[in-house]
Amino acid sequence: MTLKIGVIGVGSIAINRHIPAILKLKEDAELVALSDTNEALLIETAESLGVKTFSVDYHDILQEVDAVVICTPNKFHAEMTIEALRAGCHVLCEKPMGLTTAECELMLAHAKKHQKLLYLGYHYRHTDVSRLAKKMMVSGDVGNVLVTRAKAMRQRKVPGWGVFTNKALQGGGSLIDYGCHVLDLALWLQEGNEPVEVLGRTYNALSRQPNQVNEWGQINHETFDVDDHVTAYITFENGSSLMLECSWAANIKEDELHLSLSGDKQGMNLFPFECYYPEFGVMHMSEAKVVHDEIVAGDRQMKNFILSCLGKEEPAIKAEEALKVNELIEAIYKSSRLGKSVKL
Repeated sequence: MTLKIGVIGVGSIAINRHIPAILKLKEDAELVALSDTNEALLIETAESLGVKTFSVDYHDILQEVDAVVICTPNKFHAEMTIEALRAGCHVLCEKPMGLTTAECELMLAHAKKHQKLLYLGYHYRHTDVSRLAKKMMVSGDVGNVLVTRAKAMRQRKVPGWGVFTNKALQGGGSLIDYGCHVLDLALWLQEGNEPVEVLGRTYNALSRQPNQVNEWGQINHETFDVDDHVTAYITFENGSSLMLECSWAANIKEDELHLSLSGDKQGMNLFPFECYYPEFGVMHMSEAKVVHDEIVAGDRQMKNFILSCLGKEEPAIKAEEALKVNELIEAIYKSSRLGKSVKL
């Protein structure tokens, strides 16, 4: 069986990641339909790809496909996912799952009701370095994790395209768009360890300044209403803690992607992959030649989604896990608004 796939939203994430990945899997999948509210872009994309079925109304393509990939602004994730599930389609929805935990719970309920796969686009899980880290955690070599440090930091790179800086459409900024990836990885590596309390702070002072330096295009400082820098301190039921920092626009030396876990047996760092452990009375370090390749990760993600829809693989990302990421994002934003920690 070949899975017939439609893509809803033909912006940069669809063109640069999802559609190329689908086209590489010709034996198992076929791109048969497209939808976007930008009619000119839709027609141009459909013609360039040779896709015959396309519509500005995404409802029109749901009966033509077995599965959809949703690449729209975050505001529409829940509505479109639910409609696709109702129509009998499997869904790969870009992260985040929704704007609120309530939306995510409704999406999950419909996936269960209609017995269709709901898969979320946390593609960082599919890199070689993340897979190795997961194997290390499952093996027990790291031991009980005491402290996790997660950073997704950019030096003055606020996305100046699309609707990334529109809170009504996106629900937030650097946290919901970028920091969510390392947050998802941190939770996945410690699967089963439940967060119980969150203290968070959000900032956007830099992006509200006029005449700013920004490498990724122009933004309107007067209308900027999302976070460009976020910090959070999360505690878990077993007493361990997670320190999170993410930013689109920090005054720092250079971009930094970081995830490290300090266990009671050894420490593990992902970017680059290193382990630190005591032996023979001294500290040792080992390293592995694995990489964080997002193109490879995007291809693996699509292959896993398609083969999971066809019943040939188990999905690497479950909707229940993505919901937990949303719960924490919502708690961080709430904590910042209230000026105090939030119990989960």
